[in-house]
Amino acid sequence: MAIYSEQQAKAILDRAIGLSKADQCVATLSGSSGGNIRYALNGVSTSGHVSDADLAVEVAFGRRVGTATTNRFDDASIEAAVRRAEELARLAPENPEFVPAITPQDYRASDTFAGPTAAITPQYRAQVAAACIEPCRREHLVAAGFFADAQNFNALANSKGNFGYQKSSAMDFTCTVRTDDGRGSGWVARNLLDVAKFDPKVEIRSAIERAKTSVEAKTLEPGKYTVVFEPQALAPLMLYLGFDAREADEGRSPLSRKGGGNRAGERVFGEAVTLYSDPWDAQVPVLPWDDEGVARERIPIVTRGKIEPLQYSRYWAQQQGRKATGQMGNLIMAGTDQSTMDLVRGTRRGLLVTHTHYVTLSDPQTILLSGVTRDGTFYIEDGEIKYPIRNFRFLESVVVMLNNIEAVGATERMVTMYAPQFPLRLPSLRVRDFTFSSLSEAV
Repeated sequence: MAIYSEQQAKAILDRAIGLSKADQCVATLSGSSGGNIRYALNGVSTSGHVSDADLAVEVAFGRRVGTATTNRFDDASIEAAVRRAEELARLAPENPEFVPAITPQDYRASDTFAGPTAAITPQYRAQVAAACIEPCRREHLVAAGFFADAQNFNALANSKGNFGYQKSSAMDFTCTVRTDDGRGSGWVARNLLDVAKFDPKVEIRSAIERAKTSVEAKTLEPGKYTVVFEPQALAPLMLYLGFDAREADEGRSPLSRKGGGNRAGERVFGEAVTLYSDPWDAQVPVLPWDDEGVARERIPIVTRGKIEPLQYSRYWAQQQGRKATGQMGNLIMAGTDQSTMDLVRGTRRGLLVTHTHYVTLSDPQTILLSGVTRDGTFYIEDGEIKYPIRNFRFLESVVVMLNNIEAVGATERMVTMYAPQFPLRLPSLRVRDFTFSSLSEAV
């Protein structure tokens, strides 16, 4: 059994902490139960179910720390994990950045669990695959995709009396649709807490239409273009934004100030940019504590382009004489009621980008990113989508991009393959002078 109740989890954690002879002990227990189905070439290739739970025990003798894990929870196995952690701690060098176990926190529960998602069956997963495969077969297209779902629990406790427990759930869906000659491609992705809000028959239509309309792509020269980004295309770029005070203070961030310190209070982005993190957001709720066990809060990050106070880990807060803040678990950008097509209609000449891929960081101090467009990139003229174009490789700074925003659309929940545990709620954007460095052979 991988999903433990609060009482069961607390009993296991209390047992581990009670067995420790160290100066302090921190224990975490987490588990997951979920299934998946994968399909390609219009046929199911694999399906399965995974269920597991893990106990991690961290102990400290002074500043010497040791950690051990186990997925067996009988008394003998728990004690063996505790003793192993203590043995490793005695052998370890002192940790110069050691911070004592956190004092008891007040965790306000967030709505991260949905019963319908936890109740998904293998039959439902097969229906999702069929909803994608069948229309593609009828229309001489080829579908390849993945659907996964899971329910989880997380619990933490320490020898100072802190304790937290919460359940969560989520489903993740992606599908690529290609024309049978491989010249057209469309892609759709959806991540939700509650599967009751998901309709694969609706979602697959957008991928089908893009596959059909992306055939006969024309070639444009690389250069700077006005670009309308759909939220799913914007998400991999926004992930590289960081608001950690230590990175900035040490000169490793675009928020570093010349001569030392950080740029909190300064306007770094355009006025259209307002970012915040909220563990209780209805679309992207997250656990009410961070990896250090610090209680999260709703925190402003950027307000109309101006950087708010940065985030301080417990260690860096201690060094700088600041208050430690719970590290953000999600990122939300304020949007409007405009749709992506509204942004397209306001574009004289530009490109519509529906998917970005292979996004990598080239320079952390400017957040210079490279990547490619794929699965449907289109030319816009006089507010209309005119024709598909060949894909580009881009090379652009996120800082520059967020200073070149012309219009902001409505927000959607997004979760990327790059950070599956970090949900985002992002709008579509229209930005000017986005740099495409070369053509790409991606479809």
